[in-house]
Amino acid sequence: MRSRFEPDRKLTVRMVLTMFLLGLLYVVFVAALIVLLKSVVLVVVIAAALLVAQFWFSDRIALHAMRGHLVGREEQPELHGIVDRLCAAADMPKPRVAVSDMDLPNAFATGRNADHAVVCVTTGLQRRLTTEEVEGVLAHELSHVAHRDVAVITIASFLGVIAGLIVRFAFYSQLFGGRNRDQNTAAVLAIVMAVSAFVYAISFLLIRALSRYRELAADRAGAMLTGKPSVLASALTKVSGDVARIPTRDLRTAQAFNAFFFTPALGPGTALAKLFSTHPSLERRLEALSAMSAELGEPG
Repeated sequence: MRSRFEPDRKLTVRMVLTMFLLGLLYVVFVAALIVLLKSVVLVVVIAAALLVAQFWFSDRIALHAMRGHLVGREEQPELHGIVDRLCAAADMPKPRVAVSDMDLPNAFATGRNADHAVVCVTTGLQRRLTTEEVEGVLAHELSHVAHRDVAVITIASFLGVIAGLIVRFAFYSQLFGGRNRDQNTAAVLAIVMAVSAFVYAISFLLIRALSRYRELAADRAGAMLTGKPSVLASALTKVSGDVARIPTRDLRTAQAFNAFFFTPALGPGTALAKLFSTHPSLERRLEALSAMSAELGEPG
């Protein structure tokens, strides 16, 4: 069933293209390693099993990592009320609702599809934002579920791990494979490392480019659903400003989930780092929301 979230054809094209290129890249990668190493079947099977497990249990993994827990209506009536209103407006299944006991102000959506999705907000976000701003943030997160980009990012992000697993397998199997093959071992390892580095670099760039665009698409779709781009802009400004006050140790703990957050736990520090960021700059997001506000004739 299609939701009423504004469809984004450009996002769909980017997701399909990214998954096609990543799939092609890893087929070639595995084929090359089979030729070089003669035996990587075990690693491929293990990597595939881990990928399926992460995809199937992505909601549980994310909640556990972020110290989140599911909450019922009696525990969080206001939060459930916001999600109920948004899902009714979007004509989509209601996801499970969770809260993370973290001071870091943020939110994320996870799950393999709309019927198995979870939206989670931190207690830090609830304390800092108004009800209207929390609604804007949740509309943004629900749009990720409706656009199905959560599942795509989950799969795409995990594929980079395969390269590392195969490299380790190659290194140890060749290292302990016998002293009479030292020259061959060195040559094979050099080629494997070079191929792996290339595969990881291309994967990294493809995933980052998709992640930045999907955040802009979610901003637009969420703001269109609520009809209040300025409220989402206000939430973005508050959250981004308050993240800077969170202890760096706590931010580094959450950084692994940057691609799934409403705003990154640790933003890029340099101009070069911005090219590899999971999110567009705050300025870029605010400009887009300001243009939407003018387009909708929003007062104020």
